[in-house]
Amino acid sequence: MLSSDRMAAVDANAAALGVPRKQLMESSGNAVAREVRSASEPDDEVALVCGRGNNGGDAFVAVRFLADRDVTVHLLGRPESIGTAIARENWEALRTAEIPTETVGDSAEIDFGSPDVVVDAMLGTGVAGALREPVRTAAESINALSSAGGARDGTDPTVIAVDVPSGVDADTGEPTGGEGAVAVEADRVVTFHDTKPGLGRLDVEVTVADIGIPAAAERYTGPGDLRGLGRDPDSHKGENGEVLVVGGGPYTGAPALSARAALRAGADLVRVACPVPIADEVQGYSADLIVRGLPGEFLAPDHLDRIVELAADQDVVVIGPGLGDAAASMELVRRFLAEFSGRAVVDADALRIVPEVDTDAELICTPHQGELRGMGGETAADPDERAELVREFAAEVGHTLLVKGRYDVIASDDGGTVRQNRTGNPGMTVGGTGDVLAGTVGALAARTGPFEAAAVGAYVNGLAGDAVAEENGHGLVATDLIDRLPHALYDE
Repeated sequence: MLSSDRMAAVDANAAALGVPRKQLMESSGNAVAREVRSASEPDDEVALVCGRGNNGGDAFVAVRFLADRDVTVHLLGRPESIGTAIARENWEALRTAEIPTETVGDSAEIDFGSPDVVVDAMLGTGVAGALREPVRTAAESINALSSAGGARDGTDPTVIAVDVPSGVDADTGEPTGGEGAVAVEADRVVTFHDTKPGLGRLDVEVTVADIGIPAAAERYTGPGDLRGLGRDPDSHKGENGEVLVVGGGPYTGAPALSARAALRAGADLVRVACPVPIADEVQGYSADLIVRGLPGEFLAPDHLDRIVELAADQDVVVIGPGLGDAAASMELVRRFLAEFSGRAVVDADALRIVPEVDTDAELICTPHQGELRGMGGETAADPDERAELVREFAAEVGHTLLVKGRYDVIASDDGGTVRQNRTGNPGMTVGGTGDVLAGTVGALAARTGPFEAAAVGAYVNGLAGDAVAEENGHGLVATDLIDRLPHALYDE
């Protein structure tokens, strides 16, 4: 079962794997035609009511497989306003083949005749709000036909919806315009690749059609996972995320790398809490950082109250980079996680504390395979076997895991969702790339869910590394990745 957003991401990932949307539309249209055939007889009258997006494009394709039916295509709107190139191509194919088409420019012009089957291909998944004209009147007309014996023989026509009935939220099954809003009352739904959460709440017969999307489009991260990461043009400072990096002491570079990566990955403000002796050095890495020095050579339980105070105003805390493994620092991590109830990325030496602590926080843990073993998890050479082991361990500890490796493995906190990431290269075994990843995930976790942040973070960190390796070979260093992050996030 896939949400509408996830289905759109899978479509984009399939295209990146070499299965173009045009090919998927051909398969989808064929599936719609099969559903129409199962609900009708040769020479039956079929009205296809089409929007100007890819949902309508699926119906345009379907018509070519229904030569023995009496088919009419009703396009809601002007042909020149069809929204995608592949839908326009399939519309033009109908016109060239002299298949009967009608364009509806005004609600008053709607007349679907007395069809035996009506295909609702007006709107697909991902549509919000109440239906607007002429779709609203078209939906009301379809409902009137199906409740008043509107077919030629006086029976109710069969209404088949493409992907989801227009006016219904595919994720909830509720009307998109709220309770009582107009929506098509379908008898059947033909949806693609996988069912959608809201369809199970409707009293309809659902057909899930295999349209040739490869399993890899779901299994692996891809460009589709980057959907929705753009900034609201009306947003203000801080609304795109504030991140606190807690670390440093034995090491100065690690917290600076994480903090700079968080900025490049889109956080508006990034603060670093680190020991006073290294504060100036961390600040020296970038004037864009806000550095809070804490007394002492390393972070310890005495700093807990101040760190909790700093964390209270942040969207995400990244804890662990450069922290070291001193007993006092580990005790600080233990106490902080026990008290904290927000969202945190846990990295490096701090990871070993996670299985020991009862916390209300949402944690994203970013171990490499050695650190995973140190947490009590297991790993394996085979990527799929490793993914299953990570899934089981994520469910056991109750936190999101991003386990780094040749194929990164990302598992949700309940073990219910697993994804793998194939971006990255052997040059990224150099020190500091994990710190960049932790900061990247931290910035993303301020704007999206923990699992999504971990999956996208792994993907774009690897893309940045691949871009550097293309120029520098395996001589890359961690700082090279940071300036490539915006391109990896937004240039796909």
